Amino acid sequence: MNRHEPTSGEAKLRYLDADYQVVVPGQYVVCAQTGQQIPIGQLRYWSVDRQEAYVSAGASLAREQAIRQAATGAPE
Repeated sequence: MNRHEPTSGEAKLRYLDADYQVVVPGQYVVCAQTGQQIPIGQLRYWSVDRQEAYVSAGASLAREQAIRQAATGAPE
């Protein structure tokens, strides 16, 4: 991970396979599924393909299921 002095506000990251790069320093990123702020130091889950962060493994799974459902048009 790139370590930068945190600045206030949302960070912009580039998500890699086992790491991320800080593009714009900040204190948090936003979960793509829940909209919850995730402090950079607590970020553990993200999608390299979609370049999205998730607050938990459950949020990651829910996002994957929602995207698959939207792609197939299947009801919940």
